[in-house]
Amino acid sequence: MRYFRLLVLGNGISAYGSYLNMVALNVFVYDATGSALAAGLFMAVRLATSVVSGWVSGRLVSAYDRKRLMVGADLCQAVALLTLLITPDATRVGLLYVLAVVTGGCSTLSQVALRSSIPEIVGAEHRVRANGLLVTGRSLAMIAGFASSGLVVAQLGYSAAFALDAASFLVSATVLFLLPVRTRAAKDASGGSAGSSGAARWTARMLLATAPLLMAMIAIRAVDGLGSSSHNVALPIYSSSLDPDHPATFISQFWATWAIGNIVVQQVIGRITKKTGRTPGERAFALGACVMSAGFIVVFSGLPTVPAVIAALVAGAADGFTEIVYVSRLQAAPDEQRGRLFGLSASAENTGFGLGMLVSGALLETFSPLQVVASFHGLAIVLCGALLLLLLRRGRTADQDAEETVSQDKPTVTEGRS
Repeated sequence: MRYFRLLVLGNGISAYGSYLNMVALNVFVYDATGSALAAGLFMAVRLATSVVSGWVSGRLVSAYDRKRLMVGADLCQAVALLTLLITPDATRVGLLYVLAVVTGGCSTLSQVALRSSIPEIVGAEHRVRANGLLVTGRSLAMIAGFASSGLVVAQLGYSAAFALDAASFLVSATVLFLLPVRTRAAKDASGGSAGSSGAARWTARMLLATAPLLMAMIAIRAVDGLGSSSHNVALPIYSSSLDPDHPATFISQFWATWAIGNIVVQQVIGRITKKTGRTPGERAFALGACVMSAGFIVVFSGLPTVPAVIAALVAGAADGFTEIVYVSRLQAAPDEQRGRLFGLSASAENTGFGLGMLVSGALLETFSPLQVVASFHGLAIVLCGALLLLLLRRGRTADQDAEETVSQDKPTVTEGRS
């Protein structure tokens, strides 16, 4: 775990750059083109690349050295940003869409490779704690990136923001390169075909037939992406309706409280797992997702500030808990299957989020933020409820089978006189 803490630090620094980049680039596209359509197209290209990259990344991390892939992904993003810096202003706009492809593809590849590698880096028994540390690092990076992006752009300009982003990826790549960690199972340490030949047979259809619960969890994560996009799009509108003069106030309170919930739950689940030695499973995932979606719905229900902030805290804690449980469950799969699982998961989540951005934006022209958020997150609650019912039914069936087996194995006692 000592090396992993350094990895979390490097990953958090690159995540900070990514969130800073997300804001700075979107604003830069709009300022450079004066077109909301161009800014939307930039986001669409990045999201579409992330979706496609999920499928490709699953193959790559199953066939090649994951540490090299992560280092290469960070370096590619740094080079792309530095190229943007030295390019004349007249040709920057065209290069932006190339940058969208590079950042969208490389960020997904890095995420899939890292998640697939954690059981090999820290050991399967420590993966829940490790995932919690990553969730905490990324939550803090998100808050820092979003909070500082406006200040960096306003005070230092776009070039400084791009340079800072490129530096964050260079730091992350350096940390990864220097850390003596193993990212593949021992039999695949050479990065050869031992894993790739088995992984090549793992398609979505195969997963649906052999691991239906995992596929159900991935489907719920895709719907969670719809819900996440709905509250991201609705939040500025809702915040403006609460305080037209200071629309950023509630947004800041919301995300800060959400991050606190993420951090607190990491500490709690890490201690519980260490004490009990048990890893939460599918039921915990479904319950956590229900609480998370319910919390986001309550945030938009028009409550006073304090109850709304408490709901955001609960939603953040449940969001972090669900993330940790979900990733840890997928990491329980064998190493040769893990890359494909996380690649499929990344594609599903990015598809849900991208589709949700388009649909929720259109719906908010007609319906209120509460109606849109409740519809998307309500769908996630319904699916989670169905998964819970399936798990409970399977549990009762398993208990009945166990009881029948025990009764059949009991010896028959006959009484007789001597």
